Amino acid sequence: MREILYLNNDWKYSDNFEDDMILPGYGDSTMEVVRIPHTVAVTPFNYFDDRIYQKVSCYRKSFNAEQSWKGKRIKLCFMGAAHEANVFFNGQLLGTHSSGYTSFSFDITDRIRFDGPNCLVVKLDSRESLNVPPFGFVVDYMTYGGIYRDVLIELTDKTYIEDSFVYTTVPAVYNASEDAKEIAPKAVGSFINAKIKISGDIKGCTLKHYLKRVSGVMPGGEKDEYENRVLMAETSANETNDFSYHTLPVCVWDVTNPALYDYEIELVKDEKIIDSKTERFGFRSARFVADGFYLNGRKLKIRGLNRHQSYPYVGYAMPSSMQVEDARILKEELGVNAVRCSHYPQSQDFINECDRIGLLVFMEFPGWQHIGDEAWKEQAIVNEKEMIIQYRNHPSIIIWGVRINESADDDEFYKKTNEVAHELDPSRQTGGVKASGKMHTFEDVYTYNDFSFEGTKNGCQKKKAVTPDMNKGYLVTEYNGHMYPTKSFDDENHRKEHAIRHVKVMDAIAGEHDIAGGFGWCMFDYNTHKDFGSGDRICYHGVMDMFRNPKMAAFAYGMQQDEENVLEISSSMDIGEHPAGIREDIWIFTNADSVKMYKNNLFIKEYKREDTPFKNLKHGPILVDDFVGDQLYENEKFSKGMADAVKRALNIAATSGMGKLGFRDYITGAKLLTLYKMSVKDVVDMYQKYIGDWGGKATSFKFEAIKDGKVVKTLVKETVSDVRLETIVSSEKLYEGRTYDVASIRIRAVDQNGNVLPYFNECVKAKTEGAIELIGPKTIPLRGGMAGLYVKTRRRQGSKGKLHLKLEASEKIKKDIEFTVMEGEGRNV
Repeated sequence: MREILYLNNDWKYSDNFEDDMILPGYGDSTMEVVRIPHTVAVTPFNYFDDRIYQKVSCYRKSFNAEQSWKGKRIKLCFMGAAHEANVFFNGQLLGTHSSGYTSFSFDITDRIRFDGPNCLVVKLDSRESLNVPPFGFVVDYMTYGGIYRDVLIELTDKTYIEDSFVYTTVPAVYNASEDAKEIAPKAVGSFINAKIKISGDIKGCTLKHYLKRVSGVMPGGEKDEYENRVLMAETSANETNDFSYHTLPVCVWDVTNPALYDYEIELVKDEKIIDSKTERFGFRSARFVADGFYLNGRKLKIRGLNRHQSYPYVGYAMPSSMQVEDARILKEELGVNAVRCSHYPQSQDFINECDRIGLLVFMEFPGWQHIGDEAWKEQAIVNEKEMIIQYRNHPSIIIWGVRINESADDDEFYKKTNEVAHELDPSRQTGGVKASGKMHTFEDVYTYNDFSFEGTKNGCQKKKAVTPDMNKGYLVTEYNGHMYPTKSFDDENHRKEHAIRHVKVMDAIAGEHDIAGGFGWCMFDYNTHKDFGSGDRICYHGVMDMFRNPKMAAFAYGMQQDEENVLEISSSMDIGEHPAGIREDIWIFTNADSVKMYKNNLFIKEYKREDTPFKNLKHGPILVDDFVGDQLYENEKFSKGMADAVKRALNIAATSGMGKLGFRDYITGAKLLTLYKMSVKDVVDMYQKYIGDWGGKATSFKFEAIKDGKVVKTLVKETVSDVRLETIVSSEKLYEGRTYDVASIRIRAVDQNGNVLPYFNECVKAKTEGAIELIGPKTIPLRGGMAGLYVKTRRRQGSKGKLHLKLEASEKIKKDIEFTVMEGEGRNV
């Protein structure tokens, strides 16, 4: 039977490689002991030279083979090593792998020793001078180095299942007009197609195929034949086996109900199971056509963000739990239904979680603008083949990116990449991300980075202005990003403009019936090379910072879902933040039915969902346009008409300044002076009473989000009287399983009402004890009132760990977080 053994612990590492390091007898006692995932360089947060991780390094590991392995096929697997790995086993070269983003393996059956330790050595080249994608010119992201994904041994019988690919043919289940958030699960008969490759002596072997549902809600009253393991067929085994079955009603995989099934294969000989393999998949139909994207027959507008797989300090080297956490943040906090893996295949753990929670995936092979020589192109084709074979069973993946991101036309090369994709996976369409319109297109979908919006034009280009073939699908793969970089510590107006630009593009795309959707650039800030970013080695293009703390733009996405209540205001309501004390536009970000606004506990106005100017979005931001309410009518003895006229003038002055008052408003002013016998001072005092905040009693604003007639969230903006540390911990339960586990701790300085303090820039000191340790520095500055850190488990250090946080400027502001560390896979599965 098949068995997986992880080799993530007890590696020796050196950041210099010497030829004699490959020898089993090399004295490695002075080398650093590390665990996988590992980075070749722990980097500063910013302002560091990217050459810090560009080196030729060495990894060594000794292990003993169990006697029970004899007679087995033994395969050594690396899930990811950046970027060129020469692997030596017992002093002999097994081979070279030249892609940092796909897995690779070697058969060591005939090389392994049972009479003593085996020596595994990896010479790892992470220099960006390699002639492999994405290298050859400049790259707008740091590529890091290290064995940063799992290393394992796979044991099987010498006759074994080498590869299995499962895909489905699903009829239209939902009507095209059904709303993605309101549909109910449906069941349908479907076809399941399987391609199974067997290696070894197949004489006398048979294949058994089983189907079992593992997640998803079946519609009410429908019988689920596959809730228990069901035998679909038993057939004689060949080297290549193609199968197609019609199923009884199954529940389709959808963004609202991600139903997953296990396709279990057993290889049987002499009535004994000699190998088995399980592929988790989903029944679903995903098609891009001329008028958009259809999932299971229902038209669905893709709303997504791009993601890099990097983290502060350790680059790519994070275990499963952090990959899973990013998928959760995208789905639950950012409310998107899709993610683009830019610009390379990302962790299987991340994609597994996208499968589980219903997050659509655009997967592309490595590259960024540059196309190299023929050897480079040959390696790109290898990368593409590896990507498709390794990831094609994931139902969340809806399209393959088979063109180097933003590269020039190369007809021969791109004819080949498309042929390869369709040959290896006939079930999915292809796209190729372009930076210009009307380019040569061999892909099924015209995928385009639309950076046309610069703040004033329409949020996106028309499809007909970009694609040369209106009969093909069209998808926007990037927007905003470098057009308006925004830091979490920028001034309020800048952060607000960033958010509204994302809204305007989303709204424009939503209004175009023939655009399948769009992916904003990008999920979070990331480290980059000197040629890009803000000079400090960071691209501030994210709707979140590097620690996944939300900028204001994050709420523009989060408010588009209905599962979590969202309420945020684009302003601190402090007029001194704005030039001349003019408030300018203030936006309410919410997914509620309405929001009630109060000033000093006096009701001002109720803003309703339909008040938004962004009519194409289900939930668009709402502009705050009233700071007065009915107070003038109630307090000043004005007629209703006069009260409304004065209120209009006061609100214009508050949001736009006196210079924006019109002729109508000056007539109102004249009436105040003549008909109501008010002096100029009286008018100024009235402005100060209802609008101005200077010199008077501090003003408190309260906002209540109303959903189904109930207050579901409250937000208060008032003078800061207390500073607190707020932490969001990914999990307080950690697992020592196939490797170490990591928890993220997002830190925010907030006021007494939970509002982030964007100009609070003090430092937090962190200290650990027990079974956890810090990743990165012990002193962390708040940037934009926010920061973050990571803790990892320590082997054999007990079951309890504690993190102590203390604000450096105040002994009173501190927080302790306790962690429980357990043995087992837990979140690392």
